[in-house]
Amino acid sequence: MKIILFATLVLISIIGFSQKKPGVYWIQFTDKSNSGFSISNPNQFLSQRALDRRTRQNISVNSADLPVSQYYVDSMSHLGLEVFNTSKWLNGVLVRLSDTTVLNTLSGISFVQSYKYVRPVFAKNVTSTKMETETLSDYFSYGSGNKQITMLNGNVLHNLGFKGEGMLIAIIDAGFLATNTAHAFDSLFNNNRIVSTRNFVIGNFNNSVYESHTHGTSVLSTIASIIPGSFVGTAPRANFTLLLSEEGATEYIYEEYNWVCAAEYADSLGADIISSSLGYNLFNDATMDHTWAELTGDVSVASKAATIASGKGMVVVVSAGNSGSQPWHKIGFPADADSILTVGAVDSLRLPASFTSVGPTADGRVKPDVAAMGKSTTVVDGSGNVVQGNGTSFSCPIIAGMCACLWQAHPTATSMQIRDAVIKSASRYSSPDTLMGYGIPNFEVANAILSNVPIVDIKTDQIKNVYPVPFTSDIYIEYYSVKNNEIEIELTDMLGNIVVKTSSKLILNSLNTINLTNLKMVVSGSYVLKIKTETDTFKRMIVKK
Repeated sequence: MKIILFATLVLISIIGFSQKKPGVYWIQFTDKSNSGFSISNPNQFLSQRALDRRTRQNISVNSADLPVSQYYVDSMSHLGLEVFNTSKWLNGVLVRLSDTTVLNTLSGISFVQSYKYVRPVFAKNVTSTKMETETLSDYFSYGSGNKQITMLNGNVLHNLGFKGEGMLIAIIDAGFLATNTAHAFDSLFNNNRIVSTRNFVIGNFNNSVYESHTHGTSVLSTIASIIPGSFVGTAPRANFTLLLSEEGATEYIYEEYNWVCAAEYADSLGADIISSSLGYNLFNDATMDHTWAELTGDVSVASKAATIASGKGMVVVVSAGNSGSQPWHKIGFPADADSILTVGAVDSLRLPASFTSVGPTADGRVKPDVAAMGKSTTVVDGSGNVVQGNGTSFSCPIIAGMCACLWQAHPTATSMQIRDAVIKSASRYSSPDTLMGYGIPNFEVANAILSNVPIVDIKTDQIKNVYPVPFTSDIYIEYYSVKNNEIEIELTDMLGNIVVKTSSKLILNSLNTINLTNLKMVVSGSYVLKIKTETDTFKRMIVKK
């Protein structure tokens, strides 16, 4: 999995200098002297779109936005180092070197704070087949992608005319093999909605991303596909920048630095949303491994950068990881970052997938934040076929696409207001857990929250959903609470006999999720679920398997 983060502008507090061997190194600078840029003239290093995004949200340009000193970068090149990525947020460069004697020179340069070995000798154009195994009256006929959108009530936003138009989504991934030839993406290219591409693995501002890996292709498809009647994504009219930061065949911590550079590029381009289905924890070189104790959001460079990106006014959406049934078990990095949306995975019955990584963070914050369909998810593969895949890699972009539609509907909202509305709309907002966080978002409700419309004005029946159907042991009830702090719940058989009776305290003006447990002894058959308030009774027929 992958990582990123930031402290105050000096990212890594490495004291001294690391091991000496040929490979890729991160070189940390002490300052940004002689950069040639000024905060008072930001249009020299930020696009107008990026500046407009900051202006709308009252976010100031600061020293972290200033590019790395070109004098320092040129000095590295003059030493014979191949500089292939720079990071302004972390204030340093990634370089390749084969002659380690030059490291002795670095130790004596005043503006070099430290260097760190992050990968062995670089291999270009590495390919891999590794991949996470991870009845409508609506505007679109979603085909096999129906469940993953309607589960979120995303079709409601589409029907209102919000399909991502004008929004710019940055996808940071491992490669987009065949994206430029697959029929599912014809609309992207026919309408020039791929704004830019950038390959940070090869570096040197190489724009080739349609090679080396199919993972990004499948990720992108959950948002951008338009095959009416077969598969349509969650923000099918959005614009995209496709950024390749991940080398699929190996895992080294240098990929986290690539992630930082990609996030910075997305920011400077003016992206509204970053969607990244990458995560880091353990590496091919065990000396680079992370630990559970580091899941605090401010250790990994990827986590730091994700937090910074959020602070720049972007909605940052990251996959929780697929380690739930593995020894690591926990979420990865940058999934632990603060102020982002970390997304877990559920199946079509809205139950947590066995592989979804577990929270909370090491400092006790709820993670994942929300969940979406990541098991048997409809995606497009590298051959252009509509298939099913498993992984939080797919639940993440599903949420990112819906966030784009929501923000399109509320263009004056801040990124934090979008994030908060998504969380507050979720099914377990009143009782978050370690698998689904605050639960499955309801974008109809999120839209209402941002519109200041009381939920009662949307639906007269306050029982929104009961699942699974049929049930075997547990029942989950989603219930809108507008004016009642407490309700009574009864499960009766068809003769009116009460089988289960309980009560539940609620959060007002929220979608509450109530869990009835230990129902294995209830005999198979049909039942009536009753929700009683002081003034009303709501009923729903359910079946025990």
